[in-house]
Amino acid sequence: MACNKFDTERVFYYFNKLCSIPHGSGNMNDIADFCVNFAKEHNLEYKRDNANNVIIYKPTKNYPNDAVILQGHLDMVCQKDNDFDIDFLKDGIKPLIKDGFLTAEHTTLGADNGIAVAMILAILENDRLITPSIEAVFTTDEEIGMVGAKALDTSLLKAKRMINIDSEDENTLTVSCAGGSDFSVQIPAVYTTVTSTEITVILKGLKGGHSGIEIDKKRVNANILAGRFLNYMKNQCEFGIISVNGGDKSNAIPNCCTLKLCANQPKDFKAKAQEYLQLIKSEISAREPDFNWEIVIGEEKELKTLSENTKNDIISVLLTCPNGIMEMSAEIENLVETSLNLGVLNTQKDGIFLQFALRSNKQSALDFLEEKLYGYFERFNCKTTLGGKYPTWEFKEKSDLRKLYCETYFALTGEQVSVEAIHAGLECAVFSSAIPGLDCIAVGPTILGAHTTDERLIISSAEKIFNILVSLLKKLT
Repeated sequence: MACNKFDTERVFYYFNKLCSIPHGSGNMNDIADFCVNFAKEHNLEYKRDNANNVIIYKPTKNYPNDAVILQGHLDMVCQKDNDFDIDFLKDGIKPLIKDGFLTAEHTTLGADNGIAVAMILAILENDRLITPSIEAVFTTDEEIGMVGAKALDTSLLKAKRMINIDSEDENTLTVSCAGGSDFSVQIPAVYTTVTSTEITVILKGLKGGHSGIEIDKKRVNANILAGRFLNYMKNQCEFGIISVNGGDKSNAIPNCCTLKLCANQPKDFKAKAQEYLQLIKSEISAREPDFNWEIVIGEEKELKTLSENTKNDIISVLLTCPNGIMEMSAEIENLVETSLNLGVLNTQKDGIFLQFALRSNKQSALDFLEEKLYGYFERFNCKTTLGGKYPTWEFKEKSDLRKLYCETYFALTGEQVSVEAIHAGLECAVFSSAIPGLDCIAVGPTILGAHTTDERLIISSAEKIFNILVSLLKKLT
């Protein structure tokens, strides 16, 4: 039985419910409670683990032979506009409908991946739909390294077919993804005390975005731009660095960087800074039309600044460190094969903290990129840490699930779906490496601006994908 308007409305009912619950990465308890309570209300068996992953079972008489995993992640990337007041630990997201889109004012929407969770809940509650046995898997902390998926005991799953709903283009069927890791650096800082005038420089208005999906869009990384700016100003006038802070997620291209500086000739500094930033704006305006800045001159006072050596070290790192696309695939057209993103730049009491998100669709290339960074940072007296590793999802030559999805998509739309590999990481990689013989695909509605405050879900796209999923599940019985 195909779904009707009421069925699709239930998807958005559940999405609104999820938005009302704070569920940024690392804040998973309440959203997991919601999933557990859903299972109890609908008399469905469930499992919840110490990582707050939740599995909900809806078996048929053919379980487990006909079972299918429906999977999405519970966490969202929490970003907000600079001047917007919200506590992501306590406050929910307020979605709104605008010009055919579902969006949120001043914050990320969390359609990545809340719309997947909402679709799965709408399917689980609907006993009119003809489906195979369903193992609904809701994982946690995907956005900070697929933490939940890695912790999940996959022996709790019997299915050998899996539909991940974390792709972000309705016209694309994803069949392979990159592996990745987080590379962290702690550059030790020596401080000195000076009497000078504080100057705050905020580089802002950049697009930012997902460091996998948008890495090829030529978007400017605010942290890298800060290095360029500081290096130029170093050759123009004397100044000190109090702190440098940009981005808080390694997998998000930072759209803003705040520099706390000081100078004895603040007006001269501001004039030279304005002139250079205007030059940069002219250079990047075609790809970053909203780039702008603030320069605020404060009071003269006693300030704690980085020593000259530490200052030079951090400027050198930001100016010269690898960032962006490293290699394009020679096998798959227009696929970024290997990249990295300096997503976090943070001044702490004992040093400057940097974190890069590394990605590659080839494990050997990812290993080499990690070696490259180790070699680069050897010349600085710093601590490096590698973590958050997740595997690649290799393309399967034969996939019954892929074939059936393509047929279903064509039957409902009259068009061919695009079968692609992506440079971003997907939890499919973790499940495929843990469950031998797993036949896996990733689909999803079109989401624009994921991980940014411009995140938008095309409402008609969510309806389209939900209908395709319902039709596909009927064929899998």
